[in-house]
Amino acid sequence: MARETEQIDPTMPDWSAYRGVLIVVEQREGIAKKVSWQLLGEGKKLAAKLEAPLMALVIGENVTHLADEAVAYGADRVYLCEAAELRNYRTRPYSRVCLKLIEEAKPEIVLFGATATGRDLAGAIATHLPTGLTADTTQLDVEPPPSRLLLASRPAFSEKMMATILCKQYRPQMATARAGVFQALPKDAERQGEIIRIEATMREEEIDAQVLDFLRETGKLNLEDCEIIVAGGRGLGGPDAFKLLAELADTLGGVVGASRAAVDAGWISHEHQVGQTGATVRPKLYFAIGISGAVQHTVGMSHADVVVAINKDEKAPIFQYAHYGLVGDLFKIVPAITEEFKKRRTLFGIQPSSVVDASLSTTQTQSEETIARERSEAK
Repeated sequence: MARETEQIDPTMPDWSAYRGVLIVVEQREGIAKKVSWQLLGEGKKLAAKLEAPLMALVIGENVTHLADEAVAYGADRVYLCEAAELRNYRTRPYSRVCLKLIEEAKPEIVLFGATATGRDLAGAIATHLPTGLTADTTQLDVEPPPSRLLLASRPAFSEKMMATILCKQYRPQMATARAGVFQALPKDAERQGEIIRIEATMREEEIDAQVLDFLRETGKLNLEDCEIIVAGGRGLGGPDAFKLLAELADTLGGVVGASRAAVDAGWISHEHQVGQTGATVRPKLYFAIGISGAVQHTVGMSHADVVVAINKDEKAPIFQYAHYGLVGDLFKIVPAITEEFKKRRTLFGIQPSSVVDASLSTTQTQSEETIARERSEAK
């Protein structure tokens, strides 16, 4: 313990009372957002480095099952606050619960999903404490004791480079992280943990805002849940080329994605955008076609299981993230790949999702005008 309490910088405040990593679990109608379990997975790594407990906070009505799930996904201790007035998210009652718990439990790190709700709640809490808040992080790490600093990294300077942000003078250290960036631990229903009930701090008559109804969007594309994405960028040259990508995506049972450049050019709608200002995805298969590989885009897709890059520029940064690379004319390569997948699906009667892995290695040699190379080191 002597090493841990040692002060490297005498001007630094004494934060020895703050210990542990807290994940605020987001839910709607009793169903947790995936990003909450993903943050528990990443929080487990941070807590292990700090030799501190991993905690979770579950707020809502009739959400005891989510406290059990939080334990199954890695939490050592779960704080559960249930009340009728907490059925739907509202900033004041939820932030009051969080502020009271932070004051009593004193976590050194608090993490939220970078959703509309998470951003709103985290901002309100950081303002009241007060403390710093790093938004939309894509990498999280900690310095070992005695500093115990959270290293929260995110794209900066028009997404051209990564910046690591520290909060040296305040506790807790807070950050939001986007869905799909981190990976959840396997769910272990046999895992044991401590569940502590806490009381709500506001009554319904004290809350000004009222939730009247939810208007749900229907038919909206949700890239974060897709297992196969065929994405195009500036290299497509115009909106018509996305028809080629749509045909390949349909053949594979996937969806079409896009880079910011393609969206900004008006070639495709924003709901297809992958990257820092779009969706962060973790599909089983990701095609990056005519995409250069700027940081703004790669932070949104670099965690895909398999990345296939197609670009005429063999020095394009996207090849640094690709497991398979095809250098050549996309207008020849994409139709050739599509036709090959169609033949295999018809010949063997196999669904698209079953032939993807088997076909990846063979499609590299389909076109004599392409040069295929496999990245030499893992991401």
